[in-house]
Amino acid sequence: MQRFKNKFALITGGTNGMGFATAQQFINEGGNAVITGRSAETVDKAVEKLGTNAFGIVSNAGNMKDIFLLQEQVKQHTENIDLLFPNAGYGRFASVENADEAHFDELFNMLVKGTFFTVQQILPLMKSGSVIILNTSYVTEIGTPNFSVYSAAKSAVQSFIKTFASELTEKGIRVNGVSPGNIKTNIFNNTGLNHEQIEGAIQSIIPTIPFKRLGDPAEIANAVLFLASQEASYIHGTELTVDAGISVVR
Repeated sequence: MQRFKNKFALITGGTNGMGFATAQQFINEGGNAVITGRSAETVDKAVEKLGTNAFGIVSNAGNMKDIFLLQEQVKQHTENIDLLFPNAGYGRFASVENADEAHFDELFNMLVKGTFFTVQQILPLMKSGSVIILNTSYVTEIGTPNFSVYSAAKSAVQSFIKTFASELTEKGIRVNGVSPGNIKTNIFNNTGLNHEQIEGAIQSIIPTIPFKRLGDPAEIANAVLFLASQEASYIHGTELTVDAGISVVR
């Protein structure tokens, strides 16, 4: 299929995981993808893998200076963005007793401020018929120990789906969200856990998933690109949960 022929996507955090898979599939369906990442090395490697229809920008979604430069950087590659997927993010987890202000600010700066101001800065490049897909999480639906700050930040992003949709309807821009479950990504890489601890955490999670496996990033990409396509032309202001049922099946 060539659902996105000659269209441009901007995908933050597009060097790996869900962002990379979405960029890859968008390109495979005829589109062009501008991806961001926090280091030139990871951006360059990802662009090389994605091919000639990919363009990279070094930008940190948790840094306001970078976000305010993003529009001009994107305009070096395209004047129009048809799909905006503010996907950049990672997890950091702590109990209520142990979470400090730095932990709180890091997650809210990246996930909440980063998402909000990325949308704000890229909106001038979006015209009627374009689409914004926000990245939330199944953890907003359940209480999970040590996830209070992360879940609160993702809940704020979840609320943007409805408010952005309400405000952008008159511009002809559809806004939806995708709520991933436990996906094979590097979400734990910035937690301070070592490889063995991360593997242990993953193995403890798998039995709680109804399908007894982690999701593949491509399964999230499928959902994002469905919402971005004309097949979803009457879907607006909603959240598509892709979590193997973990948020509702017990």
